[in-house]
Amino acid sequence: MFSVSTGTIDITPGAGYPMAGYGVDSPRLATGTNRPLYARCTILYDGAVPHVLVTVDVLGFRRDTHQQIRAAVTGLGIPAEDFVLTATHTHNGPVLTEGLDPFIAYDLQNLTSVDTYTTWLVATITTLVAQTKAAPSTPCTLDYFVLDEDFSFNREGLPYAERDVPCLVARGNDGTPRAVLFGYGAHPVAGGIQTLFDADYPGPAIDAIQAAWPGCVAQFMTGPAGDQNPTSTTGFGDVDTFGGDLGDTVVNAIAHPGRVLTGPMTSSYGEVSLPLDVTLTLANVASVRADYAARAANAAVVGYERRHAQRMTQLIDTTPLADLEQTVPLPVQRWTIGGDEPLVLLFCGGEVVSGFAVDIRQENGGSAGVWFLAYTNEIPGYIPSDELLQSATYAGGYDPDFPGIAAESMAVYDHWAHFRRGAPSTDGVEQVFLTYLRQVMSEP
Repeated sequence: MFSVSTGTIDITPGAGYPMAGYGVDSPRLATGTNRPLYARCTILYDGAVPHVLVTVDVLGFRRDTHQQIRAAVTGLGIPAEDFVLTATHTHNGPVLTEGLDPFIAYDLQNLTSVDTYTTWLVATITTLVAQTKAAPSTPCTLDYFVLDEDFSFNREGLPYAERDVPCLVARGNDGTPRAVLFGYGAHPVAGGIQTLFDADYPGPAIDAIQAAWPGCVAQFMTGPAGDQNPTSTTGFGDVDTFGGDLGDTVVNAIAHPGRVLTGPMTSSYGEVSLPLDVTLTLANVASVRADYAARAANAAVVGYERRHAQRMTQLIDTTPLADLEQTVPLPVQRWTIGGDEPLVLLFCGGEVVSGFAVDIRQENGGSAGVWFLAYTNEIPGYIPSDELLQSATYAGGYDPDFPGIAAESMAVYDHWAHFRRGAPSTDGVEQVFLTYLRQVMSEP
């Protein structure tokens, strides 16, 4: 027997607060709000067991912030495997203490307001979960759809374009939607660089669903969008167009139930260590330091890469050789909702590129059988495939000037090296990540 409870809280900072999402050489300060930002919570109860899903309109959480929130939520009596935290990844949201490194990405020197807001956000998310857990739950049924959208394209030129819109609906006994979970694989960057806080295209999509069914809480969860962008990113007009279309797609489809899921629900939580391309010898690290020093002194290099290079020379100078980062931990979580045709929700941390989802879905019955999600729990960086590591790409994390050191996405995420490519190695990031995902999917 399923039941559901929901909660929502406004998390929009005030004017003057720094905005996250694009590397800049002068902090981008908000002048106001176009559409409020929210943290939302749905708790699906399978009998007495709560399965908690929180979505937050921020760019993403890094490890320390995620672990603070997870520890606080598990302190409420919720098992770690039954709590999911996901960022909608709007690029016109607030800077957090960690996320993209505030100094490297935005040249933020004074973090007092950012630290204060981040501490408040951790406490607010914890309170939201506690209040939602304390609220009365409503008996419900669960049904599932795979819908379709077409405003995403592969910005890296690969042949994968996300189309599926997975959608899970919790309905009251009268059939009315009480909670709607839906997703799509496109970067929330339709609005482009703005000075107004905004949730990007998920915002108007959520508004449309909640307007159709007052009292319903809708939550958007970003799919494998690491290499996927909307087809246009020119401003709030694109936000409204794409979000409105996505919302209408969901509203029209869920007016009637989809495939019924009867339970039970099971869950698991684990981590995989993804390998960086590093050689920990004194001579090699000295060479890496020299490359970073050269990049830091090159005025022609983009600002965030110069600031990253400054930080990396300091890191190498102050860190014992054996303590330099060699792998990156990545959370992977699985929820399974049983029925005649069970559904697996596979929650992956990081900015996962779409090729991984293509493989996992093909091996497990498509999106009808597995809902592949990214940007979940914590985001240590892009998770690139070998295709993207074969040449210098933003997602691949290096530049042609010094291909042996981190750049592009791995610079804004403050790593000192990029991920290891598989060929000719057999233990590159693609091989390690896919092997772990397949292990998780094979669990009973």
